[in-house]
Amino acid sequence: MAEKESKKVTVNRTYKDTVFRKLFSDRKNLLSLYNAINGTAYTDETELELKVVTININDGHNEELMEQCKILGEYAQYVEIVRKNAEAMSLDVAVQNAVDECIQKGILEDFLRANRAEVIAMSIFEYDKEEEEQKLQKTYEAIGEKKKAKAIAISLWQEGDSIDKIARIVGEKEKTIREWTGEKN
Repeated sequence: MAEKESKKVTVNRTYKDTVFRKLFSDRKNLLSLYNAINGTAYTDETELELKVVTININDGHNEELMEQCKILGEYAQYVEIVRKNAEAMSLDVAVQNAVDECIQKGILEDFLRANRAEVIAMSIFEYDKEEEEQKLQKTYEAIGEKKKAKAIAISLWQEGDSIDKIARIVGEKEKTIREWTGEKN
């Protein structure tokens, strides 16, 4: 089992819904969710009137809704198990173990048995994409910080501060400050 640095896997709401959409494409599951959210008791899936709402289904949130819609609560449990596993093991192993654990505990059991390979593939893709987007965001932030440091260095240099002082202030090497300002040795 490949060990990873301890990390918190977080949700990116712009795409973290492929397993959710697959789960609730079943009209019976969707009706259960609809009834829980709207406080209704419809029994005929053809009578659904859909309205999109955003709610927090992470552990400890909207517990009453989770109790009213068992399938939603089980989905939230699945996501939480994947997150916890991903802190201690490689992503592919974390997802596979989460699916196995959920099936053993009766969490989304029928759904996971019927859609095992697809759920594993979707979950790995989602978390990999999330991790890559976080890395990209850090890179953009670093670039932004470097641009700010350069602008500050140039401004300080134009105000007459010494290269060594500017280097200490912005946390860069004197050589870098000289390149930014065009100052020769």
